[in-house]
Amino acid sequence: MSLDDAQSGFLAEPPVTDGGQQMYDNDRRDHGYVMNLLRLWAYQPDAHAALLGLMGQAERAGGLTFRQRGVLISACASTLGDSYCSLAWGSRLAREAGADVAGAVLQGDDGGLDAAEQALAGWARRVARDPNGTQASDVQALRDAGYDDGQIFAITLFVALRLAFSTVNDALGARPDRELREAAPAAVRDAVAFGRPPAQ
Repeated sequence: MSLDDAQSGFLAEPPVTDGGQQMYDNDRRDHGYVMNLLRLWAYQPDAHAALLGLMGQAERAGGLTFRQRGVLISACASTLGDSYCSLAWGSRLAREAGADVAGAVLQGDDGGLDAAEQALAGWARRVARDPNGTQASDVQALRDAGYDDGQIFAITLFVALRLAFSTVNDALGARPDRELREAAPAAVRDAVAFGRPPAQ
């Protein structure tokens, strides 16, 4: 099998270090299998932990609920064309908001969200699509939805960090896990018609 056909990406499997083994063990405990993307991040377990730590700081500073994180990640990942995070977080959003709402958000339709969530989704897409194209009016829309400037900075940082995470996974060829796709609601699976195909 060529590296182009590999399920976990274009890189060879990294040597397993103590940090990498701990990542694998945690994934087996939490999911029942090792996710393909972790086989890439096992090259730099400390960087993975640091990135997750920064995301955690941003979500706490922004006062983000689990549902709000689902909206932000689903919106930015689908805009980027990242099938992996779209399946993962689209499924999580589906548990919070319903499968049809989650599938719609992945397709750019925020009609099932409340006004504050719509502002988050719109901002996440703008940041993912063209950060140099944002306007003061876009930020004002977040203020009008109830977010203060400190929260807006934290929300933007959270989206940017998620985009960095997705970019590493996508550029190095990580394919969504078969288990992830099979567990996703039909509305989410149908919406994710972009990015790398799931592993077989």
